[in-house]
Order: sequence, then structure tokens, then C-alpha cells
Amino acid sequence: MRALRATLALLLIGAAPAPPVVLAAASLQESMSAAADAWATRGHPRPVISFAGSSALARQVEAGAPADLFASADEAWMDELQGKGLLAPGTRSDFLGNRLVVAGAPGGRAHVPARGAALGRVLGAGPLAMADPDSVPAGKYGKAALVRLGAWDAVASHVVRAENVRAALALVERGAAPFAIVYATDARASKAVRVVGMFPADSHPPIVYPLARLKAATNPEGERFRRFLLSRAGRAIFLRFGFTAK
Repeated sequence: MRALRATLALLLIGAAPAPPVVLAAASLQESMSAAADAWATRGHPRPVISFAGSSALARQVEAGAPADLFASADEAWMDELQGKGLLAPGTRSDFLGNRLVVAGAPGGRAHVPARGAALGRVLGAGPLAMADPDSVPAGKYGKAALVRLGAWDAVASHVVRAENVRAALALVERGAAPFAIVYATDARASKAVRVVGMFPADSHPPIVYPLARLKAATNPEGERFRRFLLSRAGRAIFLRFGFTAK
């Protein structure tokens, strides 16, 4: 009888579904973790989530990293994977939106000018933390906004390039830079910064977070979690963290 019970226990353990692996943009850290917790309370294995810059995650997919879902902070990196046939057909959806802001230390400047030479003088007076504007979505949005507002030339030589938007935010949190260009949700998630400026929505391309299942994914839990994220209950979690619906 004891041997039978042990055998049944092993069978039950073996039958438990494996958790899906999710590659998610760094700015989704708190919200995607909360969504994973909510999914687990419904009796599913909690997804394993890897957070990084969308560019780094896309390159991991291209290199064959085993994963089920990819949530990018812009469409360009998802476009690249789709162009290489690495997405499961019919699973890509525009998931969320966001706003772009200037974050500063609580004891620093209370307001950053909205555009032009005044904006350039303030942001260009010292180190300006940004996710890498050549590859990381938050940095690309930020550069586009500064170019559109006539301030890029004044700040370009002072930009401190970070590997992702959370690394840029951390530079302000540690006092290594007076300002960082980040998403509104990043600033909201930190108690060590405050929003001192907000970029006009039309100063940069629309901020879109696409979500897709990867073609190489084999875990059915990945598709189930994707559908949950896109459901009304799933999206509501992200809206609580300040994201906008798409």
C-alpha cells in the first residue's frame, strides 16, 4: 500500500503542468508579476518571467532561448521577430499603452519646461539617464520626443545610456543623474522619484506593448496565460499600475 501511494504521488507530480516562460519588457516588472500571481491563484502554475530591455529579449528569442510568450515595449522588436517567422501565427496583439515622462529626485527641480531651448538647457545641464536610444524602446521614444521638441542637440552629449528603462530610473534613484526619461508607470512604481515633466503624446511614436506567443513554444499553459493577459480581468491588472488599454 505504501509503495502504491508513493507511485500515485509521483504520477501526480509528473502530471502537474510546467509553468510557462514569459519574456517581458523591464517596464512591466510589477504589473506582469501581479498578473502571474493572479493566474496562480486560479490554480495554474505561476509563470516564470524574465525582465529585460525589449531589444535584449528579442535577441534571446533569435538565439533560440526557450520561452513561450514575448511582451515587448514597442512594435519594432516584435516586427523583427515576426519577420523572421518566430511568432506563432495569429497570436500577436497590441496589449497596452503608456506615457513618457521626465523623472527627477523629490528634492530637485519641480518642473521641466515643455519644449525647445528651455527644455534643452534644463535636461542638458548634467547627466540625463535614458535607456539606450539606439535600441531600447524607452530610449527610442525619448530621443524621438527630444528631436521633435528641439532639445536633442542640447542633451545628446550628456546622455547616460542604460541597458533598459529601469536601469535609467535607478540612476536618478541613486543620485547619479538629476533626470531620467522613463515611462509614467516606472516613475509611479518608484518612491524615490517624482514626475517633473510629461512629453506630449504627439512628440513621439505611439507607445504600444505588443504580446505574442512564440512559434517554438510547446507549453499549452503559455497560450492559456496569453489569453488571460488579454482578457478583461488580465488587462485590469495592468490598468491598476497606470498602463493604458489598447
